[in-house]
Formats: sequence, C-alpha cells, structure tokens
Amino acid sequence: MTHLPPKLRIGIIGTGIMGRGHADVLAAHPDAEITAVCRKPLADAPVFPTYRELIGSGLVDAVSITTPDHLHADMMVAAAEAGLHILVEKPFTTTVEDADRAVRAIRQAGVVAMCLFNHRWVPAYAQAKDQMGVIGEPVVGYARKDDTIYVPTEMIGWADQTTCAWFLSSHDIDLLTWLYDDHVAEVFATARYGKLRDLGIDTPDAVQIQARFSRGAVATFESAWIYPNTFPTMVDSYVTVVGEDGVIQLDRQRENIQLATDKAYTYPRNMLQRVVHGVPAGAYRDAIHHFVACARTGTEPLITVESSRHVTAVLAAAHESVRSGLPVKVS
Repeated sequence: MTHLPPKLRIGIIGTGIMGRGHADVLAAHPDAEITAVCRKPLADAPVFPTYRELIGSGLVDAVSITTPDHLHADMMVAAAEAGLHILVEKPFTTTVEDADRAVRAIRQAGVVAMCLFNHRWVPAYAQAKDQMGVIGEPVVGYARKDDTIYVPTEMIGWADQTTCAWFLSSHDIDLLTWLYDDHVAEVFATARYGKLRDLGIDTPDAVQIQARFSRGAVATFESAWIYPNTFPTMVDSYVTVVGEDGVIQLDRQRENIQLATDKAYTYPRNMLQRVVHGVPAGAYRDAIHHFVACARTGTEPLITVESSRHVTAVLAAAHESVRSGLPVKVS
C-alpha cells in the first residue's frame, strides 16, 4: 500500500485579487489546506501581521506569494531559507539581481518553487507546444496582451510601480520561450507615455519589445493597458508563431462564450479562471494543482525558477532599452 504525503499546509502572503484567487483554488483542493494568511483575513486561518511571522509560525509547509510584483524577492528568499516550498505570482522578480538571489536561495535550500505562469496550462497553448515539431524551426512570433484601462486605474493600486510589460508580457515571454524551446539573446524596446501620466499614474501606456532568440528566430511582444472599458473583454490576447513549415495562431477571444444584454456585449472569461458546477476550474487552477503535486512529492515543476529568472532578465533588458534607445543583450 502506497502512503501519500500528508496535506500540504499553505500560507498565503498577499490577500488582494490574486490572493483570493489562490485561496479559492487551494480551499477546494483535496490535498492542500490554507493554514495561515498574512495581513488580512482570508479563509478560516490564523492571520499574521508580517510575512516573516507567517514563515516562522511553524504552521506552513509552503507559501503562496501574491503580493505586488516588486515585493516577491525578499519573501521568496525568507521562505526558502526556512525550508518552505514556494508558489509565486508572475513575474518572478523585477530585477535580475533579485531573481539571482531568489534562485540561489531556492536551489541551496532544495525546496520546490514555481512562478505561476499559468498560460502553459491553457489547453490551446499546451496543444500548440505539442505541434511545434509540425511547423518546423521557429522563424517569427507575435504576442499581444492588452488590458482595458480599468486594470491600471482601478484593479491594482500600484500600477506606477510596474509597467504593462512586467504585468502582461511576462506571460507571453515565458510562453514563447517555451514554445520556441530557446532563450532570448537581445532585445530592442520602445514605450509610449501619455494617457496614464495625465491621470497621475506614472507608467507607460504601452510597450513594444523586439526580441532576437539565440537560434535566430525573432518575436514581438506588445503590451498596453489603455483599451476603453467598453471593450468586450478585460484582456485582448493573441499569439502567432511562424515556423519554416507552418504557422500556429492562438486567439483567446475565440474560445470564449458571447453574451449580449441591453447593457453590453461581452466575452465572459473562462479559460484561466472559471467555476464549473461549483468547483474551480481552468488553467489557473490546473497550474496551482501542479505545484501542490510537485511540492508534496519533491518533483521539479514544469516551470523552473531558472526559466522564470530568464523572463525577468528579458524584461529588465527591455526596460533598459527603453531608457537608452539602444538594443540590449540579455544577461
């Protein structure tokens, strides 16, 4: 008779939108339980005023970090040093130095850690990965992820401490490097400031990144977050990959239902987060379940911390290119 590991005790650090999303999935997971949260009540678990107190409480085997982008690194290092497994929202970190600190701490501690690039569990994207051999060597790709202006002005209160590229293109960079099975060698990027600055939020309206991969393929990563709120989805997402022998196109809008009322015409989101017959479902849920399974068995996740560090390095180089106006090699 096989003895399975006990339930994974998880502490959630960050109780905003993403923290609540993690809590919904974990609370319904048969092999996990939320045993602590940081700062605000969430689920039926003890509340700790600081992440360090939660980490040192002895109540958790793993942490789920869902704080704003720029706060991830110190929390990951502290968790790793305490021997805790780590699930962290994207992006991994917002500087290469922080990414290197986190990777080093995680590998030295031997804990399981994963950045939640959940798009790898979108069925169409996973199917595209399986079909990459059919279209041959990658040649050119394009990934667009644009948000409505609701996101930087209402949904998050820290848009001035990040950019649409960190917030949105991080997903697409992880996705295309995975599909290409390659890494980015050099980037050239431009940004446009205007509308959000006029609203008192000092962050770009849009960023475009041109990337050259090590085997010669190229890709464009577009991000913006000033679509009008009348757009029928909060996110406009599209990916295409051209190979030497074929092309794959992935249009997120095509997999959504269409809903028309006297107030609006919408495509309710259903691929990442949805509830089916009262149970959380979708790519977001599947990615978190993958982490729980890996943490309980000590298995390396599909998404390695080194690949997530590379996404950070690509974006750091892109922002340096925006500042300098020159191409920048990826560290």
